[in-house]
Amino acid sequence: MPEAPVIEGARHLHSGKVRDLYELAGGPHDGRLLMVASDRISIFDFVLDTEIPDKGEILTRMSLWWFEQLRDLVPSHVISADDVPDAVKGRAVVCERLDMFPVECVARGYLTGSGLLDYDATGEVCGIALPPGLVDGSRLPEPIFTPATKAELGEHDENVSYAAVERTIGASDAASLRDLTLAVYARAEEIARERGIILADTKLEFGRSGDGGRIVLGDEVLTPDSSRFWPADQWQPGRAQPSYDKQIVRNWALSPESGWDRASGEAPPALPPEVVERTRARYIDAYELLTGQRW
Repeated sequence: MPEAPVIEGARHLHSGKVRDLYELAGGPHDGRLLMVASDRISIFDFVLDTEIPDKGEILTRMSLWWFEQLRDLVPSHVISADDVPDAVKGRAVVCERLDMFPVECVARGYLTGSGLLDYDATGEVCGIALPPGLVDGSRLPEPIFTPATKAELGEHDENVSYAAVERTIGASDAASLRDLTLAVYARAEEIARERGIILADTKLEFGRSGDGGRIVLGDEVLTPDSSRFWPADQWQPGRAQPSYDKQIVRNWALSPESGWDRASGEAPPALPPEVVERTRARYIDAYELLTGQRW
């Protein structure tokens, strides 16, 4: 994985698959966190050597737009998107320190991905029984909360039951996270649908602030990296849906053209320029369609 950039006045703390986290030193935000979205892209838990130009800025702008749409439902961790170092302007935010919950909060309105695998094996997703006969892309009777454990870099998140979340963080916080996750999904699903996009599912992260225990929405929110967005006019249950995300990269990696064997344990090879450009275009499409703003 490429090294995180050195930023004057900031101490590097941690790097994830896409984001780099720093602590600011000096100035008005001394001691606060700086979260920077890189142009890195990951598939199948590998961070690729090839980057997608502008991806970090697209994700940052999209998250900021969504945080604004959700501000009456839940506060966000963002303090400023303007007062950031020039080297990362446009792709970084100054954010509040949070005590993050060790839970990936996932809401699903449609059946696909790991939820489909669980359903095919057991008829359930995270312990929630679903009607028989559902297929890839089926709309669920109602959105469901399907939490997962947070995995270390290179590891897989694992779907868990609601009861497991209660045991981990307590019944009161578990209920709050479930209710907030479903409320955010309902708001975002309605907004996306008005723009001709289906929000199939989304992953959220919450933390508790240090100013009295508020629950705050952190990390990114409702981007193509954390959500599945499908063109509504092409939705057809029973097959994989076209999507506004990195599925182009996954499809290429799994194709004979790439020469990559997923079972080898080796990282996928460098992406061809045309795959990079098509992927960038899909991220821009998602941004423009959802926000109504031109890139």
